[in-house]
Amino acid sequence: METMKLERSKRIKKLAIWTWTWVATMAIATFGPKFIWDYHPFLTTFAIIVNLANGILMILANRDLFNHFDELEKKIHLESLAITLGLGVVVGLSYSLLDTTNLIDKDAEIANLVMFMGVTYLVSILINSRRYK
Repeated sequence: METMKLERSKRIKKLAIWTWTWVATMAIATFGPKFIWDYHPFLTTFAIIVNLANGILMILANRDLFNHFDELEKKIHLESLAITLGLGVVVGLSYSLLDTTNLIDKDAEIANLVMFMGVTYLVSILINSRRYK
C-alpha cells in the first residue's frame, strides 16, 4: 500500500514538474520575442518548438498518472474530460461566432476559452467525485 502511495506521489510530482515547465516555456515563447530577442525568427520558432515539446511531455505525464488510477478515479476523470471537451467545442465555437458576426466588441481570445475549460474540468471533477463517492 505504501509503495502505491509513493508511486502515485512520484507521478504527481512528475506531472507538476512538466506542467510548470510548460507554463514557463509558454511565458518565454510569449514574452521573449518582445522583451528579450526583438522578434528574431529563429529564436521565436525555437521557443515555440520547445514549448510544444514540453506540452507533449506534460500530456504524457498526465496520461501516465491517469493509467495508474483505480477504476472509479478513471471514471470520474473520463466523464469530466468528456464534459470539458464537449463544452469547450460548443462554447468555443459559439464564442468565435459572436466575434465573427461582430456581436461582441472584442476579439475572441483563446485564453478565455482555456480558462473556461479549466474551470469546467475542475467543477466537473468536484461534482463527479461527490456523485460517485
